[in-house]
Amino acid sequence: MSVATQTVATKPNVVPILREDRLVSLLQAGGTHLTRYGLVLVFLWIGGMKFTNYEAEGIRPFVENSPLMSWLYQIFSVSQFSAILGVVEITVGLLIATRPVWPRLSAYSSLAAAAMFVGTLSFIVTTPGWEPSLGFPALSVPGQFLLKDAVLLGASLWTAAEAWQTALRQSKGSH
Repeated sequence: MSVATQTVATKPNVVPILREDRLVSLLQAGGTHLTRYGLVLVFLWIGGMKFTNYEAEGIRPFVENSPLMSWLYQIFSVSQFSAILGVVEITVGLLIATRPVWPRLSAYSSLAAAAMFVGTLSFIVTTPGWEPSLGFPALSVPGQFLLKDAVLLGASLWTAAEAWQTALRQSKGSH
């Protein structure tokens, strides 16, 4: 009987622990990929939508009521600003996807995504829309729509840290 077989035969808890470790590794790897490339999908899809009149008009009340962004409509039309934002979102999404090749660039892009989500979360405060009949903290439909950006902000920060960690490991390995 080999040493490995003896360990499993004399310690019945070892095999389930090994299976649990493997399951945890698979869940972590799957979660990592789904978080990163789900974030990429969100940016590509929403960025693409910014080229439609539907989306340009949809973001209009948020931008108009934002003290940080309302001035942009003095420079650009609603559709021009939406298209510019679409280009930025698509670019950020594509650059986050570069993680396997350029992890540091992906990390910076994830930080740009985080900044964008901080901006969109600010709309909860600046856009009229607390549901008056229910009182605070009831959100209107636009506020409910924006609340998901808190999770996307967390995903952006996590993907930035993970990509940056990879870049640091690669730079240490090249010395």
